[in-house]
Amino acid sequence: MSPRKPVEEFTTPNPVTATENTSIDELRAMMTTYGVRHLPIVRDGKVVGLVSDRDLRVAQGLSSAHRLHVLAGDIMSTDPVSVKAETPLDEVALTMSDRKIGSVLVHEADGTFLGIFTLTDALNALIEVVRARGN
Repeated sequence: MSPRKPVEEFTTPNPVTATENTSIDELRAMMTTYGVRHLPIVRDGKVVGLVSDRDLRVAQGLSSAHRLHVLAGDIMSTDPVSVKAETPLDEVALTMSDRKIGSVLVHEADGTFLGIFTLTDALNALIEVVRARGN
């Protein structure tokens, strides 16, 4: 298997998403329930941001009174890194490493949101590459 394979082959399709009006307590519950650390934030079917578990940890440090008023739209990254589905896997991994980020959004050539590629997906790809080379 080649690391030049397109990232879409390892992308988590149809990931769990939230909206800008989702509270931080709801975001945490979603992450816990679904075992994820990144939630794309959507509006009208389009991704407008991304909330990571790190974003939530910072927000949850607020007082209880302040935390009640904080929504996903307040803490989301509004310009998350995005790649095209056909981008080679090694290029995506290098981008993530260089920028020290845990995920990228993956879009089709026409801009349609395909899914999310995370560090876990990258590790699964690495396992496949190493095992394929061992055969």
